[in-house]
Amino acid sequence: MICRNITTSALHSRNFFLNLINKATTFSLLTQTHAQIILNGLHNDLATVTKLTQKLSDLNAIDHATLLCSNFTNPDLFLYNVLIRGLSNNKQPHKALSLYLELRKKTTLLPDNFTYAYVVAASSCLSEKVGILIHAHLIVDGYGPDLFVGSALVDMYFKISNAGYARKVFDGIPEPDTVLWNTVISGLVRNCFFEESLRVFKDMVEGGGMRFDSTTLTAVLPAPAELQELRVGMMLHCLAVKVGFHHHEYILTGLISLYSKCGEISVAKWLFEQIGWPDLISYNAMISGFSCNGKTECSLRLFKELLVLGQRVNSSTMVGLIPVFSPFGWLDVTHSIHCFCMKTGMVSNTSVSTALTTVYSRLCEIESARQLFDDSPEKSLASWNAMVSGYAQNGQTEMAISLFREMQEFEIRPNPVTITSILSACAQLGALSLGKWVHNLLNKESFESNIYVSTALIDMYAKCGSIAEARQLFDSVQEKNVVTWNAMISGYGLHGHGREALNLFTKMAESRILPTGVTFLSVLCACSHSGLVREGEEIFYSMVHDHGYEPLAEHYACMVDLLGRAGKLDEALEFINKMPVLPSSAVWGALLGACMIHKDKNMAQLASNKLFELDPENVGYYVLLSNLYSADRNYPQAASVRQVVKRRNLEKTPGCTLIEINETPYVFTSNDRSHPQREAIYSKLEKLMGEMREAGFQIETVTAFHDVEEEEKELMVKVHSEKLAIAFGLIASEPGTEIRIIKNLRVCLDCHNFTKFISKISERVIVVRDANRFHHFKDGVCSCGDYW
Repeated sequence: MICRNITTSALHSRNFFLNLINKATTFSLLTQTHAQIILNGLHNDLATVTKLTQKLSDLNAIDHATLLCSNFTNPDLFLYNVLIRGLSNNKQPHKALSLYLELRKKTTLLPDNFTYAYVVAASSCLSEKVGILIHAHLIVDGYGPDLFVGSALVDMYFKISNAGYARKVFDGIPEPDTVLWNTVISGLVRNCFFEESLRVFKDMVEGGGMRFDSTTLTAVLPAPAELQELRVGMMLHCLAVKVGFHHHEYILTGLISLYSKCGEISVAKWLFEQIGWPDLISYNAMISGFSCNGKTECSLRLFKELLVLGQRVNSSTMVGLIPVFSPFGWLDVTHSIHCFCMKTGMVSNTSVSTALTTVYSRLCEIESARQLFDDSPEKSLASWNAMVSGYAQNGQTEMAISLFREMQEFEIRPNPVTITSILSACAQLGALSLGKWVHNLLNKESFESNIYVSTALIDMYAKCGSIAEARQLFDSVQEKNVVTWNAMISGYGLHGHGREALNLFTKMAESRILPTGVTFLSVLCACSHSGLVREGEEIFYSMVHDHGYEPLAEHYACMVDLLGRAGKLDEALEFINKMPVLPSSAVWGALLGACMIHKDKNMAQLASNKLFELDPENVGYYVLLSNLYSADRNYPQAASVRQVVKRRNLEKTPGCTLIEINETPYVFTSNDRSHPQREAIYSKLEKLMGEMREAGFQIETVTAFHDVEEEEKELMVKVHSEKLAIAFGLIASEPGTEIRIIKNLRVCLDCHNFTKFISKISERVIVVRDANRFHHFKDGVCSCGDYW
């Protein structure tokens, strides 16, 4: 403490001016007071200058505060702290850091817990390296266990999305107070660690030594809302009622969001009506609640009510109004909202542009989404996530991955949402090496404990052909939700492991996890791919009668596929005729596919006629029917179907196959000669065909066009994309290693037989993912048992 010898008159004068500084509400009044301070000779008084600096900072005049302090000869630690805090609060973190370094290097003063708390807050706007460096400084100075500093550190680490370090700091504080607990809970929620935030809240409540407050409940309510855990949310509601917090407007607003996101919109509306004079935040919650429940008309009506009341809407209003959750049919409304945001200048707000990017992506207006993203002056992590997710959802996986790599170059730290989106893109593309790279990345970020990330990892490994790794990850997840179980069951189905899928479904029931429509669909598909007819019928019966679940078109289609693949075509048709709803194109498509397998041209004609009515632009159905006629050597009929395709200008999706060699993806198309090693590939293919002929292989040509010579028919099927990819894989990979390829269409009979022979003569395991499922070829045998 610095002692000052001042007269009673000077003390009176100082107190007078300190009072004036406190009362100043504008920068103009403050400058007038400053002028009077100079005239009265107090411009060198430390207490007066410190108070003036603090007030200037509070009025966002930080440059004037900095200038004032730069002319002061003997600042104390308190003045340094005030200015560091002001610079941090006024978004000048670099200057705050510079001032801290000046304090350490150019003065004899020692930073205290306030200094470190303020400079740590500034570090949250800088790089992670700076934050860790400051953390090291304060540990050396003995402030590691300090409660005030610890709260700032926890908040900083959450702001830079390093939840692992935040938890370590929190665990190192011997006696955390309510503020620190609240900081941890809100930080976990912001970073999408919803389950963990609920666990921390539970620890806080059960600990007994620390009383939660209304801020705690406000912080934790978004967790059950995002998880759609209505029961947990209702328990929190009961707790709020029990302790008398349920009348707080921000608690009510949080409950409105909770019930809205859990589909209980009537309860949310009732809660909204309990607020006597709802403020803008409450209106925003209700508008968003209507929007996320597909009640766009109601949200628009409430928005108009706000405007009529003369309320000034903000960016949160617009984010809630944008029909992100049910966009289809609302493109014109989205355009209108976009125009309103441009007119009011709110389109430059990151959250608004992100919401618009998301809704345009979901409406398949990906170019509009990218334009918004590019035009956004400040891209938040949510903005990047929206664009990466948008590309992934629209099947533009390469663009999603490219944008993710761009994020890495800009050193933008991903969060669980980013990781989940990019893993989804890896799963679609089948890019196992990239998926593993992302897995290694998220291990460093401590994201693997997040249920969404671990589920996305399971899905990625399953869809990239590594079903054993998927199961290993699944078993390591301590608290699985229904989506986690669904991902693993679906993965087994894709790989034709029907029995394993059924066993897992039984274990799921034993764990008292209620199945969803996706669960039943995954199990039914697994039964279909494995020929488990009786088991599939029992699952379908249980779904309807035991669980009271009303089947969707996909469930009906799966049952038709199950019966049809097993050769029970009459039963499949009878099942269709008894359906309580009109059969969709998916249902008739499943029957047509089964007719192709079992060469039933009469039933195929029936299914085709229905399909041509329901989905006349789908060229795949015409191809199936044409191939069936060709297989039956009814070439005139096959030609007639192809003429219809030509007359209607329908185009068949070109086949392509992807293979990864040394983490580099290569894509082949039919008869592809663009690869630099094309001569070696075709030479290898010719050599393989010779060896296979000697082993008894015969090319399947029954579905090729009938009006070409047999030699030309062989050429047409010989250069399918998967054959070229496999030939390249044999050339470019180490002997004995596994070859993995991904085909965008269903693998044809000839290529299936070809791959069986190759796996035997090359002594290689070949894994093929086609449009329907996985095939694992080994020693001349396919895991599908020729049942695909």
